[in-house]
Amino acid sequence: AGIAGPTAKVEDIRPEDWDRTIAIDLNGMFYCTRKAMPLIKKAGGGSIINLSSIAGRFGFAMRTPYSAAKWAVVGFTQSLAAEAGPDKVRVNCIQPGIVEGERIDRVIDAKAKGLGVSPEEVKAKMLEGVALHTTVTQQDIANMALFLATAPGRHISGQAIAVCGGARYL
Repeated sequence: AGIAGPTAKVEDIRPEDWDRTIAIDLNGMFYCTRKAMPLIKKAGGGSIINLSSIAGRFGFAMRTPYSAAKWAVVGFTQSLAAEAGPDKVRVNCIQPGIVEGERIDRVIDAKAKGLGVSPEEVKAKMLEGVALHTTVTQQDIANMALFLATAPGRHISGQAIAVCGGARYL
């Protein structure tokens, strides 16, 4: 589970919105992993795939709670990979780029409103920071998860893997 959180300047973010974003985007991952780990170990190992974001690779203006949580997911992933490796548990995270759909449309609309520009201007500016000048699909993310969870990905652990069309900044 994850939420986009507020889109605002840091001084305009309500503490309860910050707390909610961190609770869902980071703490929720910890609680699920904590309960799953004994089962994965009992099964003889496996693969955990966390979802970060390219917001966990770049700073995002007006998206500090979301970005902070997604950076923390990378640290959680790498630390857990080191801890769980001896138990044959691989841990990676996927860092999706701009994923097509209603969620990114809401983010773009909120950012446009906050900046006083059109949503089209915001999206065009975002895509300028992507080498392929494109969004990605939910299927692109699922394909990477499948790779990481199956035999072809058996020697990959502790990695933050971007599926983002070559995002350089947003």
